[in-house]
Amino acid sequence: MYHSRWKKTHREAGYIYGSRLLKKGIKLDFQSMLNQDRIDYAKAVYPIYQKYYPEILEEMEGFVEGQGSSMECIYPFLVTMYSFTLNNYCSMVAFKNDNNYIFARNSDFLINVEKLSDSPFYNLDSSYAFIGNTTALMEIEDGINEKGLACGLTFIYPTTIGLGLNAGFLVRYILEKCETVDQAINFLNSVPIGSSQCLLIADRFNNIVECELNPNNKCIVRKQKLGYKTNHFIEKDMAEYVYEGEDDIFSHQRYEVIKKQDFSKYDLNSTFDLMKGKYGFMCQYDRKKGMDTIWSSVFDIKNKVIYRCEGNPSRKKFIIDKRLKFTY
Repeated sequence: MYHSRWKKTHREAGYIYGSRLLKKGIKLDFQSMLNQDRIDYAKAVYPIYQKYYPEILEEMEGFVEGQGSSMECIYPFLVTMYSFTLNNYCSMVAFKNDNNYIFARNSDFLINVEKLSDSPFYNLDSSYAFIGNTTALMEIEDGINEKGLACGLTFIYPTTIGLGLNAGFLVRYILEKCETVDQAINFLNSVPIGSSQCLLIADRFNNIVECELNPNNKCIVRKQKLGYKTNHFIEKDMAEYVYEGEDDIFSHQRYEVIKKQDFSKYDLNSTFDLMKGKYGFMCQYDRKKGMDTIWSSVFDIKNKVIYRCEGNPSRKKFIIDKRLKFTY
């Protein structure tokens, strides 16, 4: 797993990272992975990114300048992820009890991108610093910022596609721009959504919210002490968007494992054990089928500690990440 660092302005950070990759002989070009539908979608969604998140476009522009390439090589691929791809899974939970306040997420994905995953440290001008984890370059799939706001996504098979920000950029924006759950909710209610996903968000003020989102509907539910999501919608308002194909990623099974836990008695070690699969199926994938848990994040919001297991937690150890200086 890489540990990239991004600093200065968005454009400068993108340029520095793109240049660094180029010096290592890495030049990214995703054009061969695109079809005309994705290219047309990317053109149509550009004004939305320009309105709601222009900084991310500046970061992409800096990146391709550093790579000596063009936006056509990277922009369409990134903004169409989660809407046109069907292979990102995951489980996540946030809970609070008398002694603990923890956010945890397993990232389940294809093993052929395992070595390409990154845990970036973003410390950009006029933004909150945060530690994130991702398989998707500038997009973020889970993380926590300096103010103690944690956020993660779980992929939902898209039954509808619309113009708007996708899951990875929603998480990225929230970590970068929001200090509280209320601020994140205001953003989600205002921005067009382009993909289907669940988000789980927790802040240091003991607020937890579950979000089931797609281009046609937004179901945002505040929770008292516990929130959790896997890879299917459960809210009645999202019933018409439920994917009816085979659940070959064990989403329902993972959901039931989390659901049956008594989190009033949970501590840090219990959380590690849950993510390791000691209480039921969470990460016990057959790698021969090309999929596995490729990292596990545990954010101890109360004690301001970041833990990450780089690999399947049933086989690898959790380590502490000390890069982020919390400011609360």
